[in-house]
Amino acid sequence: MYKNYFLLAPLVIASAVIGFSVPSIAEQPLGQFGVWEAFTEREGKSRLCFMASEATKARGNYKKRGKTYVMVTHRPTDKSTNVVSVEAGYGYKKDSEVQIIIGKKMFKLFTSGTTAFAYDSKADSAIVKAMVRGVGMTVKGISLRGTPTTDTYSLKGFTASYKSINAACKV
Repeated sequence: MYKNYFLLAPLVIASAVIGFSVPSIAEQPLGQFGVWEAFTEREGKSRLCFMASEATKARGNYKKRGKTYVMVTHRPTDKSTNVVSVEAGYGYKKDSEVQIIIGKKMFKLFTSGTTAFAYDSKADSAIVKAMVRGVGMTVKGISLRGTPTTDTYSLKGFTASYKSINAACKV
């Protein structure tokens, strides 16, 4: 299991509770870059930097679903950078995996509740590298009820947003 999951969980939960109005929990918005938003906040003496974007298209046979988005988070004090997380807007099927497809590359993430995470920091970095080079991204998951979903994300503005969180957290 990915060691940084528990470091990111409070932010993911807070974001899920308030929807995607992340600026209300952030100390300082860094800006809107294409369809990606970047933020920084203080946690005691530590700085947290993150960016997020909602899916541009969500497909699946469901009646009700919460917001779905992808985040990249840096916690330099904890030596944690490039943590990729996917919020599904529903509970994932227990012990299922999520697929992220960017161009010809496919990555698998483990699920925990409504969120999916890369298995380790090497996978996180590979996903971020593909996102920097990519144009679009597809995320496939399975809900608790067995409903397959396919979400599409634009990577327009990803690189500029990523550079802004790197600069803010000095990584």
